[in-house]
Amino acid sequence: MQKLIEKANVLTEALPWIKRFYGKTIVIKYGGNAMVEERLKESFARDIILMRYIGLNPVVVHGGGPQIGQVLEAMGIETRFVQGMRVTDAATMGVVEMVLGGKVNKEIVANLNRHGGRAVGLTGKDGGLITARKLEMKQINPDTLTPEIIDIGMVGEVEQINPEIIEALEQNNFIPVIAPVGIGADGRSYNINADLVAGRIAGALRAEKLILLTDVDGIRGKDGKLISTIDHCRVAELIADGTLTGGMIPKANCCVEAVRAGVGKTHIIDGRMEHACLLEIFTDKGIGTAIADFENPRA
Repeated sequence: MQKLIEKANVLTEALPWIKRFYGKTIVIKYGGNAMVEERLKESFARDIILMRYIGLNPVVVHGGGPQIGQVLEAMGIETRFVQGMRVTDAATMGVVEMVLGGKVNKEIVANLNRHGGRAVGLTGKDGGLITARKLEMKQINPDTLTPEIIDIGMVGEVEQINPEIIEALEQNNFIPVIAPVGIGADGRSYNINADLVAGRIAGALRAEKLILLTDVDGIRGKDGKLISTIDHCRVAELIADGTLTGGMIPKANCCVEAVRAGVGKTHIIDGRMEHACLLEIFTDKGIGTAIADFENPRA
């Protein structure tokens, strides 16, 4: 009986959060181990379906770097990275589109639908969702000590988001699942970082939340303790003093840009934990690190 009471208490704790977020859009960037381990894939699918059935509008943006790497290796196509970005020539871009827009996207859609959802797979090329431009990367020439542009091929950045197709799907109770491939004014396809795409989509939709599923439990301070909530204005300080390093920097900056674009609150959470999204949204304490605008709070 005690276990049954505990379950009831969990539902009671979730009730005010369900009421608060009913009808709101939640953008989730799906990546890392949560996309690989079967146990976590099943947990994620159930979480998303539950959100939809209780009145939230989840939008999923996914990555797929490891899957792309595996296919490139199998095809004998060399992979090279510059400043953490995959150099993407025409052959590599073909594989990126095949893996992200085909294999990975459709697997996620199928898994959601198998658990009772109504998911629809998209890339940024569908409905003019993501207009992209070529990403210009710069590095300092060690000989001249001046910046020079590095050509890393068909890697892009978001120029504009047209959210109409997402809004139409939401209005008809579908769950959009988006692969981060955009199209340029020249008709070329561009591979775009999934975190950045998720942030820009959240901003365009004025989403209530942006959640980045990662393989870490959030942002930790100099003392090693998890920072549960931080104002978006303080992120630059954490980068400057070396608290934030490596791959956490672009994730944190993505959250800051989303907040400035009107997203209610952004979250960096550990996708290796079962039901991570539900624990973040529907519990009083939450998990991970929330980045928000303290002066203009929304959620």
